Amino acid sequence: MGNRIISKESIELGDRIRNRREEIHMTQETLAEKAKISPNTVSRIEGGQVAMSIRTFRKLMEALGVDANELLGNETLDSMETETLRQTFNRARELRQRDRDIVAQAMKALVDELEKNT
Repeated sequence: MGNRIISKESIELGDRIRNRREEIHMTQETLAEKAKISPNTVSRIEGGQVAMSIRTFRKLMEALGVDANELLGNETLDSMETETLRQTFNRARELRQRDRDIVAQAMKALVDELEKNT
C-alpha cells in the first residue's frame, strides 16, 4: 500500500481541504497546478489516503488561501466571523494588486480608528 494511511484525522483534514477547494470553486486540477503537486496527490490527500509533508501542506494552504489552523480544524474565530472575513478576502484577492493595496490600507485605517475608540 505504500504511503496509504486511513485515519480519522487524515480523512477530516482531506475533507477540510476538499470543502475549501469547492468553496472557492476550484477543481482538483487547478489546486494541483497552483500547489505544484499532481492531481492524483490532491485526490489522495482529499480522500485521506496519503500522508503529506509539511512542504505539501504549506503549498496547499497557500493555494487555498487559508492558514494552518483552519485546515487543521483549529479556527480561532467563530464560523460566522471566519466566513465573513474569508469572503471579504476572497473578493479582495480578485482585484488588481494596486486595488488590493488600497483595500489593505483602508482596512488598516479602519481598524486603527476603531481601536482608538474602544
